[in-house]
Amino acid sequence: MPFAERVSHLKAEGAYAVMARAQELEAQGRHIIHLEIGQPDFPTFPEIALAGIRAISEGKTRYNPPAGVPDLREALARRTSERLGIPISPSQVIVAPGAKPMIFFPLMALVEPGDEVVYPDPGFPTYEAAIRVAGGVPVPIPLREESDFAPDRDALKAAIGPKTRVIILNSPSNPTGSILSADDLELIADLAQKWDCWILSDEIYRRFVYDGAEYRSIASYPDMARRVVIVDGFSKTYAMTGWRLGYGIMPEELAERVELLITHSVGCTATFTQWAGLEAVIGPQDRVDAVMAEFAARREVIVRGLNAMPGISCRSPQGAFYAFPNIVGTGMSSDELAAYILDRAGVAVLPGTAFGKNGEGYLRICYANSMDNIKEALGRIGDAISAL
Repeated sequence: MPFAERVSHLKAEGAYAVMARAQELEAQGRHIIHLEIGQPDFPTFPEIALAGIRAISEGKTRYNPPAGVPDLREALARRTSERLGIPISPSQVIVAPGAKPMIFFPLMALVEPGDEVVYPDPGFPTYEAAIRVAGGVPVPIPLREESDFAPDRDALKAAIGPKTRVIILNSPSNPTGSILSADDLELIADLAQKWDCWILSDEIYRRFVYDGAEYRSIASYPDMARRVVIVDGFSKTYAMTGWRLGYGIMPEELAERVELLITHSVGCTATFTQWAGLEAVIGPQDRVDAVMAEFAARREVIVRGLNAMPGISCRSPQGAFYAFPNIVGTGMSSDELAAYILDRAGVAVLPGTAFGKNGEGYLRICYANSMDNIKEALGRIGDAISAL
């Protein structure tokens, strides 16, 4: 059966494919430790969950405006404006069922067939998928370990030009955990202004930073807000993955187009989840701070444990909650080693190639799991590596 070209390239996202295989093994009676999916192990904070339950009990289960519940849009605009030091109005905020629509819809509104879109490799696989669905030409920029997984500056300068329509950024990065430096952001801002490009800045991991590292949004740089789309959401910071709640912040003219895409696709985002999201935005943040401290401790344990294994080396990630160890010394490819660890050790991890061809030679290991599970997983992986 023939299908449209715009979907012919699509394939399963690596995390879901590995999770499905892991669940097959669990159905056979195996005990699997899941370090493949980027999902916090702690439950949604109680006050947020109760706000959602209260919204349902109060009948907030009907349609709402396609762009989102006004109270939530106002709160997001106010908090983002305070954080970045730039004026943002509620009309610039679009709420969506998850952050992924805020990758797809702005690209669909901006990219004409043949336009080039620059994105990081290794990087979140939805970037390339969305670029191709929009009819754009994907232009990957290598992230190299020797430069702490920063974008290759020469490759950036060579790739961005008159055909470039959008530059996709992700800082902190999935899967590498790297953070864009001020120098990198200034270069990208200069190139975007020189070639009149848009920037889609995926900032879903902005709260996950370590060792005093500084999160920066390119939208706060001079004269950049008018060409930047900020993508963010609630899944990671507030453990609301199943609530499906994300948002984008962008210039009003683009927000109008994206709102229409929301209207004609999903109609609107579930009302009660948005009231839960409002509690997350305006409520106390002490639980978030406590969670970040726990993630920092987990990071130390997993990096130390990986570096103790023969054939493996691992840099300490600056942000997010992923380790990205180099496994070249094992003599196996990323796909081979990930499959071996799952089958032999009962630990689900992702091959670096799930994030692009430049992910070869690496694994992505998520430490959004309990300390006990992380320690057990390290023991299992270590035994499996020693048996090679």
